[in-house]
Amino acid sequence: MNVTLNIIGAGHVGRVLGRLFAGVDGTHGGNILVQDVLTRSMASAQSAVDFIGAGTPVDRYAALRHADVTLLAVSDDQIGAACAALVAEGRQAGAIVFHCSGALASNVLLAATQAGASVASAHPIRSFADPQQVAATFDGTFCGVEGDALALAFLTPALIAIGARPVPIDPAAKTLYHAAAVFASNYLVTVLDAALRAYQAAGIPEAVARELAQPLVTEAVANVFRLGAAPALSGPIARGDLATVARQQQAVQQWDAATGELYRSLVAPTQALARRKRAQSIGE
Repeated sequence: MNVTLNIIGAGHVGRVLGRLFAGVDGTHGGNILVQDVLTRSMASAQSAVDFIGAGTPVDRYAALRHADVTLLAVSDDQIGAACAALVAEGRQAGAIVFHCSGALASNVLLAATQAGASVASAHPIRSFADPQQVAATFDGTFCGVEGDALALAFLTPALIAIGARPVPIDPAAKTLYHAAAVFASNYLVTVLDAALRAYQAAGIPEAVARELAQPLVTEAVANVFRLGAAPALSGPIARGDLATVARQQQAVQQWDAATGELYRSLVAPTQALARRKRAQSIGE
């Protein structure tokens, strides 16, 4: 039996998942069929359908046909409202409704649960800046999943079918889970920006600063993933050279107060990491 899929909101994530899901084997012996694609305008809905290669564009909730599964691919602040609008059209009993937010758990879909649907969230852990490129290289992408057993019984094999690697997460810790990605990606960029600006303040041109920093960053990151964070730590704090740390903090503070505060805020957690490194070395 084929499984029908409606998509509400078709930005980069909705388009990529729609293209990947279209036609893959479902969990009921049939295929996943993209049915209706709803966005705020027919033009954007048609554009999404063109990218997906399947589906019917619609621009009103009332135009949505009943589907076995509905993907809410809207922005985080619109998920609750989109779910409520979907439920207001009825016929969700026994259906599956899921969203792709990394920051919100499936309980934001309470209206669908109360209407008799099974709910879940499935968060692909990668950047969707280039939908064409993501769709072509999705194989191996991790997806954080949580939700009702029935919804996951569909989503887990469906995600595997499109090349994803589902990872169960604790819905109560969803915000912390998303913060981990921010640390690993966004804040890493912020710290690297501080390094590049400091190099430039020391007289090194920006292009050269990037070349200079690259091997340090590449090796440090490679060591973290090869050895773990504590064993990968090096530098003055790892050596216990707190006099150097104090001089650096003062120099950075004098150069740029905000960056000096960033440096200061990183000292204590790095000292804790250094203690873990020493403890592991003793344990060995």
